[in-house]
Order: sequence, then structure tokens, then C-alpha cells
Amino acid sequence: MATKVSLRQFQQDLAQRLSSAKTEPVSLARLGVQCGASYWLIALEDAGEIVPVPELLPVPLSKPWYLGLANIRGSLFSVVDFSAFAGGEPAARGADSRLVLAGPRFGINAALLVNRMLGLRNARDLNPVADDAGSAVAASWSGRAWREGAAKDAAAARVWRELKFEHLIESPDFLNVGV
Repeated sequence: MATKVSLRQFQQDLAQRLSSAKTEPVSLARLGVQCGASYWLIALEDAGEIVPVPELLPVPLSKPWYLGLANIRGSLFSVVDFSAFAGGEPAARGADSRLVLAGPRFGINAALLVNRMLGLRNARDLNPVADDAGSAVAASWSGRAWREGAAKDAAAARVWRELKFEHLIESPDFLNVGV
């Protein structure tokens, strides 16, 4: 059971985390997400916005991982089940599911469906691991693998894979949604 935290304590902790995130170099801050059974890190400058999953309009004759279109504040976004796209099980949609929108700097209205948000991660708190210890994904958009925690807890530690958003949205596999 989760420990109860007072609202005041929660606000103080949140303010402290936000202020420390502002003082750290952007390159160290990563957004942690769970996609199926995999854990991914997304650079904060790559993620434009995080939104709850709206109603999706399916697109006929598209690949199973392409979920369709979503209307987000009057703009249409292509929605991809990132877990299924990466070769895993399709993401189960629930109350914790979110869409990670591509940052505006990319000039593309694409969104990734993720099972849940896991908060900010700092690269200084993670340990690099050999490529074979992470995910089986060997695509240009799949970056380095990281392990959370100390080396002595290696078996129990969560393994993260870095998502190179720019390489993902340029990938022919990602752009070709037709069957």
C-alpha cells in the first residue's frame, strides 16, 4: 500500500524536483515511459506534450500498430501504438495510458501511445549496460540501454532504452502505415 503524503509535502517535493530539473542541463533530463513490457527514455526537448488518450478514428488498410487519428485541440495527430511498433505486445489502454506528442520542432503531428508515464529520470542516476542486456530492438531510433540502481542490484533493476525521437519519425517503417 502506498504511503500517504500530505498535500503540503507533495507540493514541496514537486517544487524541489522542478527547480532541480531547471538547473540541470537539458541533456541529462529524460522522460520515462512504459510501453508494453519495455521502459523507454525520451529527451524532454523531443516530447512536445503529454495528453490523455482521446477518441481515436481508425484508418482502414493500415498496419495493426497504427491506431488512427486523434483530434487534439483542432489538429489531427497520427497515433502509433509504440509497444506494438517496436515489436512488443499491443499496449493495453487504461486510465494511465497517455499520448506523447512529437515536439513542435519536428514539424510532424505524430503521437505515441504509452501505457503510463513514469516521471523524470536523470542520466546521472542510470548506469549504461551492454546492448544485449536491454531490448531486442536494433533500430536506428533505439538508443543506448541503461540500468537503474547499483550494480549489485543488477538482476532486479529496471532496464531502460533511449528513444531517439528524431530517428523514429524519419524511419521509413514509421512513416509507412499502409498495409
